Amino acid sequence: MPATLPSSTMLASAATVKPSTAAAAATCKAAFKPLHLPPLPAAAGLRPLSLSVSARPLYRQEHVLASVAVAAAGRNDRAASPAPPSATADGSRPLEVAAPAETGRRAKIGVYFATWWALNVIFNIYNKKVLNAFPYPWLTSTLSLAAGSAIMLASWATRIAEAPQTDLDFWKALTPVAIAHTIGHVAATVSMAKVAVSFTHIIKSGEPAFSVLVSRFFLGEHFPAPVYFSLLPIIGGCALAAVTELNFNMVGFMGAMISNLAFVVRTIFSKKGMKGKSVSGMNYYACLSIMSLVILLPFAIAMEGPKVWAAGWQTAVAEIGPNFVWWVAAQSVFYHLYNQVSYMSLDEISPLTFSIGNTMKRISVIVASIIIFQTPVQPINALGAAIAILGTFIYSQAKQ
Repeated sequence: MPATLPSSTMLASAATVKPSTAAAAATCKAAFKPLHLPPLPAAAGLRPLSLSVSARPLYRQEHVLASVAVAAAGRNDRAASPAPPSATADGSRPLEVAAPAETGRRAKIGVYFATWWALNVIFNIYNKKVLNAFPYPWLTSTLSLAAGSAIMLASWATRIAEAPQTDLDFWKALTPVAIAHTIGHVAATVSMAKVAVSFTHIIKSGEPAFSVLVSRFFLGEHFPAPVYFSLLPIIGGCALAAVTELNFNMVGFMGAMISNLAFVVRTIFSKKGMKGKSVSGMNYYACLSIMSLVILLPFAIAMEGPKVWAAGWQTAVAEIGPNFVWWVAAQSVFYHLYNQVSYMSLDEISPLTFSIGNTMKRISVIVASIIIFQTPVQPINALGAAIAILGTFIYSQAKQ
C-alpha cells in the first residue's frame, strides 16, 4: 500500500491494524495509528465481536463496517456477523455447548408432554369405566368440573398457588369461552358413553377440519393451498373409520362432531378475548372450570336430575362395589390435571409444538384404550384412523 495514503482514511477503520508480517509492520508503523473503539453496549443473545482488519482501502471493508453497525444496533443477526469462534492455540475450535437454561427448558417441556399424555390416558380409562357402570354423562361432566374447581379454590385459599388478579372485563371475555368449553366437554362425554374410546378420539382428530372451515366461512380468514389439501386425509380417514366401526352409534358420532365444533369456537374466542390479559395458563383454566361448572350445573339437573342419579349410583355400587367411588374420584381429578398441564405447557411452547403433542396424545389414548378394553378393530378401521391422524400431523405442519 502506498505510504502517502491520507491518515483520515485509515482512522475510519473499525479495529487495530495488524499486518501479517514483521516487514509489513515496520513499513506501516509510521503511517498507521491504531484506533481503539469503546466497548459496545451488551445485547441479549449477542456474542462479543472480535475484528481483525487488514491494511486495505476502506472500499474493501464494507462487510466489516456492516458487522459493527449490526452489533451497535443490538441485533442478533448471524448473517451480518458470521465470524466463527476463535481457534485455540493448537488450531482446534472450541466446542459450543448449549446454555444450561435452554437445556432445563427442554427438559421441562419433555416432562410436561409425558405428564400430559399419561394423565389423559388415565382419565379416559377411568371415565369409560364410570360411564359403562353409570351411564349419566351430564353428572359425570359436572363432577369433573367440580373437582377441578375445588382443587384450585383450595390451592388459592392455602396459597399453594397464587390467585389470579382478574376484573369484570376478564370474566366477560371468559364467558363465551366457558360456554363453548361446557358444550364441548359434555358432548365428548356423551360420545364416550355411547361408543368406544378409540372411536371418539378418531372422530375428534378431525377437529382441524372444523377449525379451517369455521375460520374461512365465518371469520373470512384465508389459508394457503397445502392447508386445504391436508384436510383431505383427515376427512377421508374419519369417514373410513366411521363406516367400518363395528359398534357405530349415531349419538356417539354426533357427540364427537359437536365436541370438535365447540372446541374450535372455544379456541377462537379464547384468542380474541385473552389478548393483553396477564393470567397464567394454570389459573386461566381454573377460572374456565369454575365458570363452566356454574353454567353446566342447572342443565345437568334438568337433563338427568337427582332422582335418576341416586338410583343409578346405587346400582353401580351394587355391581362394582367400593371401587366405583374410586373410579368417579379418579376420572374427576385426572380430567382437571391433564387439562391443567396442557394449558401450562402453552406457556412454554409454540402452537405448532402443542398441535404435534396433541396428535401424539390422541395416538396414545387410542392405542391404550384398544389394549385395555380389548376393543375389536378391523384392519380397514385401523387404516382409517391412521390416515386421519397422519392428516392431522400434516395439517399442523402446513398451517405454519
